Amino acid sequence: MQLLKEEFHLTGNIFTSTKGFQDKNLTQLVDVGGGFGVALNLVTSRYPHIRGINYDLPHVVNHAPSYPGVEHVGGDMFASVPSGDAIFMKLILHDWSDKHCLKLLKNCYKAIPDNGKVIVVEALLPAMPDTSTAVKSTSQFDVFMMTQVQGGKERSEQELMALATGAGFSGIRYECFVCNIWVMDRYECFVCNIWVMEFFK
Repeated sequence: MQLLKEEFHLTGNIFTSTKGFQDKNLTQLVDVGGGFGVALNLVTSRYPHIRGINYDLPHVVNHAPSYPGVEHVGGDMFASVPSGDAIFMKLILHDWSDKHCLKLLKNCYKAIPDNGKVIVVEALLPAMPDTSTAVKSTSQFDVFMMTQVQGGKERSEQELMALATGAGFSGIRYECFVCNIWVMDRYECFVCNIWVMEFFK
């Protein structure tokens, strides 16, 4: 339950810290891997000019509750992604290998217009080792991802830039830093370096 509370807190911090959703030209937002649509509901509630498409596997969205302004769409993100002015992905890329991430990002690139963007929320590994708690915990979470998900890992700025440009994007804008506490069980907690970034054409 504590992990769920922290996840909700992280999501709330993202929407209050970044200006990426305030763009009046952003009228349709696709949340790739959006689960039950909770994050997208927070966006559309806060920014009523945005229509949301919650995109996840069919068996997931079939159980998603109804939210005003949110349409649930089932599909495979590695086959295609619904079109939108922007794509939102929160803690999705770290679940996948570079090969899978490239395929997904190429699908996202095709799904947005020339002035579109992909808003990505991920932890960042530092370029140089650091002894801060946040860096140690992000590194520990990287090891955790590698042991739990085949190909999964946290990435550095350079690794994310290579994925972005490899998929056709011109670059990445780092919008804001959001610190998060992940409580894994009663005895451990991780403080990760969570960033909100925009991949742009």
